[in-house]
Amino acid sequence: MEFLPISWRLQGKSALLVGGGEVALRKGRLLHRSGAKVSVVAPEVCAELRDIAVQSQGVIHERVFESSDLTGQTLVVCATNDPAVNAAVAQQAQARGLPVNVVDNPSLGDFIFPAIVDRSPVLISISSSGASPVLARKLRSQLESMLPARWGRLADLMARFRQPLKDKLNNVGARRLFWEQALEGPLVEKVMAGKDSEAEAMLSEAIEQADAARLSRGEVYLVGAGPGDPDLLTFRALRLLQKADVVLYDRLVGQGIVDLARRDAELVYVGKARDKHALPQDNINELLVHYAKQGKKVCRLKGGDPFIFGRGGEEIDLIVAEGIDFQVVPGITAASGCAAYAGIPLTHRDHAQSVRFVTGHRKDGTVDLDWQHLVSETETVVFYMGLVGLRQICTKLMEHGRSGETPIALVSRGTTNLQEVITGTLDSLADQIEGREIHAPTLIIVGSVVSLHSQFEWFGKGN
Repeated sequence: MEFLPISWRLQGKSALLVGGGEVALRKGRLLHRSGAKVSVVAPEVCAELRDIAVQSQGVIHERVFESSDLTGQTLVVCATNDPAVNAAVAQQAQARGLPVNVVDNPSLGDFIFPAIVDRSPVLISISSSGASPVLARKLRSQLESMLPARWGRLADLMARFRQPLKDKLNNVGARRLFWEQALEGPLVEKVMAGKDSEAEAMLSEAIEQADAARLSRGEVYLVGAGPGDPDLLTFRALRLLQKADVVLYDRLVGQGIVDLARRDAELVYVGKARDKHALPQDNINELLVHYAKQGKKVCRLKGGDPFIFGRGGEEIDLIVAEGIDFQVVPGITAASGCAAYAGIPLTHRDHAQSVRFVTGHRKDGTVDLDWQHLVSETETVVFYMGLVGLRQICTKLMEHGRSGETPIALVSRGTTNLQEVITGTLDSLADQIEGREIHAPTLIIVGSVVSLHSQFEWFGKGN
């Protein structure tokens, strides 16, 4: 992160604009809206910028910049059409400890102006760190169409009721949960429909009935994070992740997903690898109960789907026994996600009429499976956690009748930008990867559908 996004109160403070043309005008409008006193220095100042300076009680100097213009300023914006002038002004401003923006060269300055979605008092800023202002404006236009203008009215309503709620509930966590629940109910629709008085009455009644004990009751969210790509999270998964006070996550959950958690949430790594556990499973189960009994909302974030080789059932056993409320949010399991991103349909009328999901790593470390039921030529078999036992898997399938020419794919770090798909046959793949560094997580797909990979490959192609 090159720039730290902050909100800066400029009401009544002095801001200097060096430049008097269209670019300076755009910055002047923003500064004026923020309540700053806008002073302008330029040999020529356009009429609207002149008006802004007068209305904001700033000063206009129709001349070239002088170092004395910096006296008494809070910030400086360099917006002339001369890069050399902008650089010189920036250097002098920084020598005085003044934050400066250089519109044509963000690298010379200390801050930049983001694209803004204004639903005052709600503001959303979008920045490309100066790399692509056009992209930032594009994103802003998309958000503008998604956010009704009355979101600002909703924020004002909530602000008016902050103190009554504080008087009712002295627990910060309970108040946060109250607002979260309020925003999930009909209150929002009342405001969006312009029924402000009804919304106010509804909120007043809800505060009257607010129960701190109920709001502070602990709960566990068992959330499937999908196979890796953050875009594959469900809406519900994202909502509960951002609601949680504590997030327990394992090594199969990418950092991009973990970063979506609430900023003040406690993050607990409980990652498990083969024969290497950050925490044993029993300890994880107990930890979920421990946090929930403290009245916290606990998100157990698991790669893929919690109920498909995710040990979700084991974790819920104890939660149920302790009488703790819980929710289960399914995720896109690795077989579906990795196969789709690899361009391998798990079923196809010309290749496979069924698909079977199998773990390639049992509790005791073996791959002793029901091999005779895994050799149908019209069925796709997907092995989870099968990298270490790959050679044995291939050998056993061939021993029980599956042709050595059967296509097989090994997908490493599927659905991410680091995805790698290695294809071969049952009698060749183990030798192909011998000595190669293969990164977990991995997935093995066996069946004639793998032959479609070269034709259907789409993700990352050409990168």
